[in-house]
Amino acid sequence: MKICVFAALLSVAAAQSYGQAPAPRYAPAKAPPQAPAPAPSHAPAPSYARAPSYASSYQEPRYYAQPHQFAYAVNDHYSGLVFSHNENSDTKVVQGYFSVNLPDGQVQHVKYTADNQGYGGYNAEVTYDGEAQYPEPEK
Repeated sequence: MKICVFAALLSVAAAQSYGQAPAPRYAPAKAPPQAPAPAPSHAPAPSYARAPSYASSYQEPRYYAQPHQFAYAVNDHYSGLVFSHNENSDTKVVQGYFSVNLPDGQVQHVKYTADNQGYGGYNAEVTYDGEAQYPEPEK
């Protein structure tokens, strides 16, 4: 059986090489005619005529000069933050004080007065406790 198949293939190859049976030729089919591509169309550019509006419930008070008094202090042992602030006003003069521990080891104290009556505006007295220290960084 193997010999018959081999002999048949050999005879076909010999017949083709001597011109007895021309080999079939295959050509790709012609592509069907196509219409040209349409011109690109782009959407019109968006209009940015109006800026977006954001609703807010904040309204400026009609009268700022209302008597007030407040105070707070923070002493956070975990982060080392220590600061305080207090202020009071009698509708004519605002007086206050705040202090903060600075990173260089000093404590800054600010005592201030402010008025809107034209008697001097904002006046602050700044003092420091301690000496600034800048230790060498650890390697």
